Amino acid sequence: MAFDFKKEYKDIYSPKTKPAIIQIPKMNYIAVRGKGDPNEEGGAYQKALSQLYGIAYTLKMSYKGTHKIEGFFEYVVPPLEGFWYQENVQGIDYARKNDFCWISVIRLPDFITRDDFAWAVSEATAKKKADFSDVEFLTVDEGLCVQCMHIGSYDDEPATVALMHQFAAEQGYQTDFTAQRLHHEIYLSDPRKTEAAKLKTVIRHPIRPL
Repeated sequence: MAFDFKKEYKDIYSPKTKPAIIQIPKMNYIAVRGKGDPNEEGGAYQKALSQLYGIAYTLKMSYKGTHKIEGFFEYVVPPLEGFWYQENVQGIDYARKNDFCWISVIRLPDFITRDDFAWAVSEATAKKKADFSDVEFLTVDEGLCVQCMHIGSYDDEPATVALMHQFAAEQGYQTDFTAQRLHHEIYLSDPRKTEAAKLKTVIRHPIRPL
């Protein structure tokens, strides 16, 4: 059976609907950076997703070809994630979607090296006749965070975020947004197939002691 990150790391991918403090380990990702409203039809965000999945599935299926990755085991492609920020804004202003800056990511298994990643970019470019030059190998060390499962529309996230910040403060922490520590979302539902009221999204914010 293929390794499934969501099932093996439930503390990361299946938090409760009540906020909790968690220490997140360093992880590697496939990443594409961009700016603008993610809902724009045919916009930069939609193109980024195509690039991400192109590389993700090239790596996942590599064992069927000639490129052999040391330590490889079959796995389920992890869920789509995103780091979000707006220039000169602490946290996120949901009303200003055109001002969103984002880093759209998919987690990489630890056995995939930068050389394997470079091979996948070259392979996908040749096979799919597409430009993958915007895709990068990104390492993120989030560290101490508060997180919560948000169920509902993305536009309703501020209420969950408020609960997270209140809980963090009660536990003796405050948010710690920096250029490297950003608003983080993990998408466990496909918005094309799921009612807005039933969407499941993990929301994570960096924190530090008061």
